[in-house]
Amino acid sequence: MHSRHNAAFTALLAAALFGATTPLAKTLLGTLSPFMVAGLFYLGSGLGLAVAIIIRRVSRTVGERQNESRIQTAEIPWLIGAITAGGVAGPALLMLGLSTTPAATSSLLLNLEGVFTAVIAWVVFRENVDVQIFLGMVAIVAGGVVLSWQPGDAGVSPGALLVVAACVAWAVDNNLTRKVSANDAMVIACLKGLVAGSVNLCIALLLGAHLQGVGKTAAAMLTGFAGYGVSLVLFVVALRNLGTARTGAYFSVAPIFGVGLSLVLWPELPPLPFWIATALMALGIWLHIRERHEHPHTHEPLAHNHRHRHDEHHRHTHDFEWDGEEPHTHPHQHAPITHTHAHFPDIHHRHIH
Repeated sequence: MHSRHNAAFTALLAAALFGATTPLAKTLLGTLSPFMVAGLFYLGSGLGLAVAIIIRRVSRTVGERQNESRIQTAEIPWLIGAITAGGVAGPALLMLGLSTTPAATSSLLLNLEGVFTAVIAWVVFRENVDVQIFLGMVAIVAGGVVLSWQPGDAGVSPGALLVVAACVAWAVDNNLTRKVSANDAMVIACLKGLVAGSVNLCIALLLGAHLQGVGKTAAAMLTGFAGYGVSLVLFVVALRNLGTARTGAYFSVAPIFGVGLSLVLWPELPPLPFWIATALMALGIWLHIRERHEHPHTHEPLAHNHRHRHDEHHRHTHDFEWDGEEPHTHPHQHAPITHTHAHFPDIHHRHIH
């Protein structure tokens, strides 16, 4: 139960940081073009995480550096696909869609990312789902719809279809990122930020946009570091522990945090849709948290490298001198084992039902 709550908290914290980005962007970056905003946000996240990685590496011992998790050759195509879909295609499609689509309609359509993420996870990657998780996902998405619904603004247009396509791209990104989530989350998020930031910034400059001064540029990059960089690190950790559909469901509550921060920045009595959406999302989160998926299952032989403790899934010996400190990181082999316990579709439980 403790690890379950920790994993849920990680996903919700990722959603809170990402959701807070929207009102902060409105406050700090009103004069920048959409592609410039996206470019600076992503670049700020990538550069900020790169500095953090360097500082972390310098502070580690030689043994810790040798055991650092490194992305394997077989995983590189998954990572490239995730970066291309979520860091390049997604933002580009969204910015093009926003240019001809009302903001209210776009907000409504962006709720589809969680739906597409779950559908791909369940249908393509065969991630486990039961009635309770499905109903929780429905409640969270319904809350997002209530929160962003503006009667009279919804409609299907080329711009709206581009926003939907952006949601599909991010859903693909989420599912492909899960394939590499056992690796260093900070490195994965850093690579995404650097690539996506560079691409979007180049597009902005080619379209004639200009930077608006050191202060505004730094503010944008700092906002991106927290709202995109740190948030994505937490999102990858949640993917590792919860699976894609459940993490996507928790992350779908991000708009609530955005609206909540907006009400702090611009104080006013929250409208009725805010309270309805909050109740629906709270119901969805409750349904997810109370899940207990338990059955006999078999772990196939598996070799990988990630941060772990010596629990029931990690009963291996070490071929190096170990000081007993946990959690720690090193390449390790999982022997076949059959047992029964409550579990999520995490990196150790990707079995077929």
